[in-house]
Amino acid sequence: MLYSSAIFNFQSLLTVILLLICTCAYIRALAPSLLDKNKTGLLGIFWKCARIGERKSPWVACCCVIMAFSILFLQ
Repeated sequence: MLYSSAIFNFQSLLTVILLLICTCAYIRALAPSLLDKNKTGLLGIFWKCARIGERKSPWVACCCVIMAFSILFLQ
């Protein structure tokens, strides 16, 4: 079986994005100063992911459950 990278496999790309959003939101909950000082620039992506995770948490949680079900039972 040939494995492709997360960039070329759409399901893997979605998994990486969901993990990034969840991780950033968790880090911001534990230590807000780590992400709040970098709101712009390249590191601002992590702050934006944390904001998405905080504001859209029910949607992100639903997507995580759907993705977990898909990975566990459909592959």
